[in-house]
Order: sequence, then structure tokens, then C-alpha cells
Amino acid sequence: MARAQGAVEQLIRQRVADHPDDPWLLWHDDRVPWRDVLSNAQRTANGLLELGIRPGERVAIMMANRPEFIWVHLGILLIGASSVPVNISQRGPTLTHILADSDTAAVVCQRDLRDVVLAVRDDLPALRCVIAEGGPGGGVDCDLERLLSGADREPDVELAEPTGGVGMMYTSGTTGPPKGVVATNYDLTPLTVLLESSGVRPGETMYTGLPLFHGNALLVSMIGSIIRDARLALAPRFTASGFFDDCRRYGAVAANSLGGMISILLKQPDRPDDRDNPLRVVLSAGCPPDRWREFEERFGVRIIEWFGMVDSPGILLNDVGRVGSMGRSGVSGVEFRVVDDDDRPQPPGTVGELVFRHPRGRMTTYHKLPDATERAYRGGWFHSGDLAEYDEDGFFYYRGRKTESMRRLGENISAWEIETVVNSHRGVLESAAHSVASDLGEDEVKVCIVARPGMTVTPEEILDHCAGRIARHAMPRYVEFLDELPKTATERNQYAALRARGVTPGTWDREQAGYPIGKADAGRRSG
Repeated sequence: MARAQGAVEQLIRQRVADHPDDPWLLWHDDRVPWRDVLSNAQRTANGLLELGIRPGERVAIMMANRPEFIWVHLGILLIGASSVPVNISQRGPTLTHILADSDTAAVVCQRDLRDVVLAVRDDLPALRCVIAEGGPGGGVDCDLERLLSGADREPDVELAEPTGGVGMMYTSGTTGPPKGVVATNYDLTPLTVLLESSGVRPGETMYTGLPLFHGNALLVSMIGSIIRDARLALAPRFTASGFFDDCRRYGAVAANSLGGMISILLKQPDRPDDRDNPLRVVLSAGCPPDRWREFEERFGVRIIEWFGMVDSPGILLNDVGRVGSMGRSGVSGVEFRVVDDDDRPQPPGTVGELVFRHPRGRMTTYHKLPDATERAYRGGWFHSGDLAEYDEDGFFYYRGRKTESMRRLGENISAWEIETVVNSHRGVLESAAHSVASDLGEDEVKVCIVARPGMTVTPEEILDHCAGRIARHAMPRYVEFLDELPKTATERNQYAALRARGVTPGTWDREQAGYPIGKADAGRRSG
């Protein structure tokens, strides 16, 4: 049996055949040509085979932006395994859930995350191999350099069906534990449409500092640049002070942004060369309407707003500059609606849940969650969990999340995740996490707490307890202690009432108190 090649691999091999010495990846001062991209992918693929990884198995990647992330992801695809990108901030119960639920056979991580992975290894019966810098030894089975140093040849493995470029990505767990999205019939057409709207031409440069473990950077930037035969300028992380200087350095004509990034960039001091940059377009998901024109005029770029989900392919695209709108359906045959709680279609100007359907039917499933999959696709329409309305011209407008979740730094944050960790503190009886509006256009996290009778707990103790147990972007900014939480008749937290309270005089503010968020990275724990 021959080894089937997926679309991404075929494109890379075509680029090597057409112009092997042209650079693709721009990383600091390095320029990695297409021939080396294929070589690194093949070496990693054969390194995985040497470690016993086989088609159909899952390999988690827990690394920040760096070339090795890309070589590992591509190597996994070449042998027909499935990549599981993991947010590097994940810790404790949530990390355990993702790795256990996915039946991950191997984890590839960077040096400073070795102990994070090893701390949960005993709870992962399917995990056979931990690969990290500085190994083997101390619980690590293989050194990262060895993985990347396999034979530079096409992997010798039987593969009947090609592997897509998506892998298994986990949702942010907005209604409970994170869910693994399995792309059973994934369509890259929406991504292609978005890329075409950008106007990026072969040989031009796309820039991102968004994390590759996030669907935006992985699909739009990494896979997208391969599709467009463009260069990918990759930054270690997003920095407001370095964003436009990076674009100038690499000659980037397109970049992507999430949520509050537009507002953060606008808060940078004015510079005489603000408009002297090569960017033509910013592909934005969540641009604050009141910052849209200001951003375009100050930096001389065009914003293309769009909406998409890893959960199911479909895209809203606003490439006509209608401020505040996510856009209209960008793919022929993909329909969008706004529905009420009984799934009845709503007229223009009415807020309801955004749903959509693809002409090819169901495109994804939630791993090991058939009931959740059926609920999401009920009636043949995928239910996004987002609230929206649309106008007479068919343009849709985002109006928040239907579920009790928050969004910060481009990531959805689960109230459940925060409450699970906070409630595990010995001095906490119960808690409720909810959003507080941020001046960046996203959410700040507040947690309201009822202490156990006879016990005294401080906000600092709560955040110390959260450190190392929840992701950095999910760390609460505000903490308030209450005698009781507002409840429904069925004893559920009344999140709307808590949001209406907002920041009260009795609310502790992490930023005003000078509590260093870096404690979360240090893994300091109490309780």
C-alpha cells in the first residue's frame, strides 16, 4: 500500500519542485527555503516513526512559536498521525483532561515545560513518550534534537487516507471541559476565500506573532502561507511595540489580529513613521468598531474583518469595510442564520444565536462526545454559541457569547475552568467567574467567592492558588467576596446579576494591588 499524501504535503512538494531555494519561513535572521522545509518535515516524520508513533495516533505539541513547532506539526502529518496543539499556559486539571481525552501517545514540549508535562504523566495511561529539550532522563524519554534528526527521506509507512492539515484542536471549554474537534470532513475552502480577499501574492510575506497552538495562526498564517505560496514571517509572540517594526523588517504585506490587539496597537505612542510600513491589510477577528477607522487612518492599512471557527468550517467575510460587521457568508452554499432558543429563524435586527450549515453536511465531530456533537449540529445547522444580529443587506454583527464564557487576548475562557480551580481551595465554599468589560474591547475576568464558614481567605491567596493551575490569560483580575451568590430557582449561579454588579467598591483589583501576574508562570501554589 502506498503512502497517501495530504493537501498540505502536496503543496510543499510542489513548492520544492518549482523554487526550492526561495525562502518560506522568516524567523529572526534566518531564512528557511522550501527545500529545507520539506527536509525538516521528513526528518521529524522519520524520527517519530523511530519512536514507535504510527498512523492514527495523536502527538501533542506544547511549544511557543518557533520553527521546531512547525517541523513537528508537519512531521506528524506526513506519517498520518494527528497533531494536538496545546496552549503552553495550560496546567493541572485542564492539561490532564486534554492529554487524556485525546489519548495522546507522545508529547513534544520545550525545555521549560518539561516539569509541567511530567507533573501530569501518571494520570495519562496512553502516554508512551515525552520528548523535550535536554532529554532523555529525569522522566523525559527522548531529546527534541533526536526527534528532528531522522532520515531525510519520504517516510516509509502505509497510509490509505491522507491526513488534513488541521489536526485535533481543543476548544477553550466555554461550557465545560475543553472539547477536541475532529475534522472528519474538513473543508479548507473558507480559508482559501479569506486568503484570496487578502490579496497576498506568491512570494509576498504574511506576518504573525499569534501563537501557533491557536487556530488563527496555525490555519490562517502557517497553512495559509503555504496555500498562497507566500512567505511566513513568524515572531515569538505578539508585542505592540514591535509589531510594525517587524512588518517593516520582513516586508510583510498582511498580518492577522484578534480581539483587543487593534486597541493595544493604537495605545502605542504616535510615531512619524506610523504610516511608513509595508502592510496593506490586517485580517481581523474582533476589531472594536470605534477603533476601526482610527486604526486604518493612522497606520495606512485596510482592515478585513471575518468570523470563523475551528469547530466547523464556515466564514463570514467583511472585505468592503462595513464598520462593526463580521461580514456576509463568504463561501457559496454556506448559509448563516440567527435563531432564537427554539431554533426559529429571526428577522434582521433581532439578536439570537448565530448558526450556519455547509452544503457538504457535518464537517466535524467532538471527540468522544456524540451528544455534544448532536446538540451542536441539531437540525442540520452548526450552533456557534455566539450571539449576533444581521441587517437588511445580510451583514452579521457580533453581540457576545450565549454561554457563560469570556474572551481575553483572543482566547475564549471557561467560567467552569476558573471555578473548578478556585473551588478546590480549602477556604472556598463556592465561586462564580464572569466577565467585566475591558477598555480593550474584550473581557476582564472577575471571580465572586463565598468563603467557608469560619475561614478567612485573601484575594492574593486565591491567585496564588490559581497560579500553575489555570492558563495565564484566564487569571482573574478582580476578586470579590460575598455572603452568598445570587441563584436561580434550580440553584444555578445568576451570571447576569453578577455581571450587572460589575466592579464594586469592595472589589479587589489585581492591577491596582500590584499583584505580579508572573506568579502564574512561576507555578506558586497554596491551598
